[in-house]
Amino acid sequence: MPIETDALVIGAGPVGLFQVFQLGLLEIKCHVIDALPYPGGQCIELYPDKPIYDIPGTPRTTGRELTASLLAQIKPFDAPLHLGQVVSQIEKLPDGRFQVETFKGHQFKAKVIIIAAGVGAFQPKLLKVAGLEKFQNSQLFYHVQPEATAGQNVLIVGGEDSALECAVDLATTGQAKSVTLLHRRDVYQAAPELVAKVHAFRDAKALQLMVGQVTGFDEQAGKLTAAHVTDVDGQTHAVPTDTLLVYLGLSPKLGPVADWGLAMARKQVEVDTEKFATSVPGIFAVGDINSYPGKKKLILSGFHECALAAFGAADIVSPGKNPQLEYTTSSTRLHRLLGVDGQAPAGV
Repeated sequence: MPIETDALVIGAGPVGLFQVFQLGLLEIKCHVIDALPYPGGQCIELYPDKPIYDIPGTPRTTGRELTASLLAQIKPFDAPLHLGQVVSQIEKLPDGRFQVETFKGHQFKAKVIIIAAGVGAFQPKLLKVAGLEKFQNSQLFYHVQPEATAGQNVLIVGGEDSALECAVDLATTGQAKSVTLLHRRDVYQAAPELVAKVHAFRDAKALQLMVGQVTGFDEQAGKLTAAHVTDVDGQTHAVPTDTLLVYLGLSPKLGPVADWGLAMARKQVEVDTEKFATSVPGIFAVGDINSYPGKKKLILSGFHECALAAFGAADIVSPGKNPQLEYTTSSTRLHRLLGVDGQAPAGV
């Protein structure tokens, strides 16, 4: 049974999340889809703890902090997030709505669609070992920790924040039989405090560190039992492995967006600058995914685009209503929506 909603936002990065807020102020109900298993987009994936200095009114923040603030800001609007989903198909229905389907078979019906997909849907970089793919989602996982690792030999591959965070989490619980962190170098591209924690757990023998690459595997009765790790000296070791967690980063792919019949320019969606509408009526695009004269790829530019796209969407969701611009400092209607008593939340 398709989920019915006023608007469907594709992308849960900072711009997509702020789009939810702008739609909420106009009382437009929405759902959000994102390819990643968590909100935050490339801010979370590429620089979760690096400082960002150009968010208006915020002298310094990080991708993680900005995402947390935006999630708190949209909380009054109860917009469901459908994570780990990639849109596969969009179809215009006779009644003017859009039917949207994801690769996982989830369906939505929406009056408008707002694409806030950044530079595209982020897909995990795969561990390229012939035959290993048959264990995916049973013993091999990308960017998602399985719920049960108790009593298992866990091998984590990667050298960035997400890999080290996973290693620290598992070492902290102590439920896994063994935890091994494998990286191709002995230098990690992660926050210094995170690296210090990993070294501390290693010294306490709560986890092991290895340098090398997975080059093969052993299996018994169709189950992964060990990963072959080739070190920098060319020696190969069989590392007992029940669960293989791979954090090699993500790469953005434009994916199905290119097949939705939208006018494109250099792999970006062309929009107007009045409502940020695309060439297909009812579909809007905001943030890094769009293109127009003078476009600047900045988060603050995307925030501006969200406000105008919301008013454009309102004309379709509620034709003839002609929503008026109101201010969160003084509008009792907005105060009611935000759940505040005569005072807008700080920063709004």
